[in-house]
Amino acid sequence: MEKAWVNTIQAQIHELHPYLPGKPIEAVAKEIGVAPSEIVKLASNENPLGCSPKVREAILAELSDINRYPDNDALDFKSKLSAHLGVSESQIILGNGSCEVLDMIGRVFLGPGKAALYSQHAFAVYPILTQTLGAIHQVVPAQSYGHDLSESLKRINDQTAVIFVTNPNNPTGTWITKTELLAFLQQVPAHVIVVLDEAYIEYVNNEDMPNGVELLNEFPNLIVTRTFSKAFGLAGLRVGYGVASPEMVAWLNRVRPPFNVDAIALKSASVALEDAEYLEAVISQNESGKTFFESSFKRLGIHYIPSRGNFITIECRRKGGEIAQSLEKRGVITRPLANYEMPYHLRISIGLDAENEKCVGAIEALVKEGMWD
Repeated sequence: MEKAWVNTIQAQIHELHPYLPGKPIEAVAKEIGVAPSEIVKLASNENPLGCSPKVREAILAELSDINRYPDNDALDFKSKLSAHLGVSESQIILGNGSCEVLDMIGRVFLGPGKAALYSQHAFAVYPILTQTLGAIHQVVPAQSYGHDLSESLKRINDQTAVIFVTNPNNPTGTWITKTELLAFLQQVPAHVIVVLDEAYIEYVNNEDMPNGVELLNEFPNLIVTRTFSKAFGLAGLRVGYGVASPEMVAWLNRVRPPFNVDAIALKSASVALEDAEYLEAVISQNESGKTFFESSFKRLGIHYIPSRGNFITIECRRKGGEIAQSLEKRGVITRPLANYEMPYHLRISIGLDAENEKCVGAIEALVKEGMWD
């Protein structure tokens, strides 16, 4: 029997496909009949070292007050974050992960008749958000798997309201230099919002990599989004933030849900922000793991896309989904990228040394068994 309420669903939702997360460890362990501890998950760009030990201590101390609502204005955390970034507290908006900040931006600036411009092979949330809000998709073909900023400028029209730029890009790991980004921002019309998604910025210390926060004073139409889910190891607590002009943040706050970041998450992010030594260890682990993967793929003759994130994307000779299934049977979870229009690619997160070695060993076994070609 057809349910009457289905007819009330907005038309654009019928065509919407939900976000596909990395496959969970428990599901794969059950499928192949092994203990979860035998599975290596390299599918979701998570920090393999976990959070700082200081964060664990802070979480335990915070448990006694979980009957209380969190500070809706997050005054303590914003004070520390603003000092860290060199901006005023009025320039910061917090979200339940940076995805919620992106959602708030969409709800303020997008809707029917307005367009979101983003690159092919860019973060899957952009098309989902655009479709949800009934806005127009302006998809710019990728250039070498990354953003083509010159073509993006040509695509801007009267309907363009928001441009999403990811740096480094997920899932390809490609990046935009300071010179490229500055030239782009100088040519974007002042009424078009540019969202610079810097979810992986902590992993990058190259001089040619731009810091979006440093550009905010020059470009009032710029919003920078970041997260504590990656380098800081707080993916399970969902803390993200946006940085923009005070006026921009004031508008975004109109659609921010009350108490949208919980007390434990706020305390954890505050402590994580101050543990610079631990963050350095995370970045060091990532760089060594990336070097290991790159040298291994060169040895095996497997093409990879150079990356500045905590992941590396490789090209497969069979469909990525088939290779991913074969790797899962060997206890390794990776991320096929068919939904990013990259059906012959896999994204592999950088893990601990033993996890990286198991992944390469599984791939090498497929190559030797003729299952790669």
